[in-house]
Amino acid sequence: MIYIENRKVKEKTLLNKYPNAKIVDVTSKAKTALVKLSPFYPHGEIPIPFSENQTAKSVEGIWQALKVFESADIDQKMFQNDTMKNIKRTVYKFGKPLGHRKGINGTELLNYIDARIQIYLPSYLWVLENKVSEILERLKEASQKEDIVLLDFETNCDVLNPKKPLSHAFLIKAYVENSYPKEADLYKELTESQNNLIVYEPPKEVKKKKTSKVKKTNDNNQTTLF
Repeated sequence: MIYIENRKVKEKTLLNKYPNAKIVDVTSKAKTALVKLSPFYPHGEIPIPFSENQTAKSVEGIWQALKVFESADIDQKMFQNDTMKNIKRTVYKFGKPLGHRKGINGTELLNYIDARIQIYLPSYLWVLENKVSEILERLKEASQKEDIVLLDFETNCDVLNPKKPLSHAFLIKAYVENSYPKEADLYKELTESQNNLIVYEPPKEVKKKKTSKVKKTNDNNQTTLF
């Protein structure tokens, strides 16, 4: 079985909650090969949605590059950022977000949920299918024998919830369990819930506060598994 937890939760707490489980980090801070599952990882050659023959280094680079703000349009430099750093574009620097441009040369702006469905989900799915298939196969095999806890900075597993960033660990779990969110199903759910008029309201950004260092998870567990 695969579970999702916040990376900031103490390892002792997680082990009490999931006895004998393997606890693995799938964020950009991971110390194992599982770092390749991070949306920030620069796999390269990732097709940019609605942009013919254009590719980017990372999924996060695509997501951030196509953002349009009050004082800034898309930033194509983000497509080629392969450092896993300085990728995020924030309201503090660029002002109110207006939407995600539907393609590099697109004229349409997608609201937050539409962008999540039409840009983020297919971009990340492409990576799962084309860049990390071996890792996912090992994860699937391991999850059938023992509990696996995926650590992520976000734990929102509802694609249609605009109040919190989506957990990519959830997408990993969904893919492994053959339930990756499909565009048609998501829009059907939106329509049925009479929630198809969502405005562009990305999660509120919180200024970083200095916090004590989080105890690292047991890298040995991760290494032996993957």
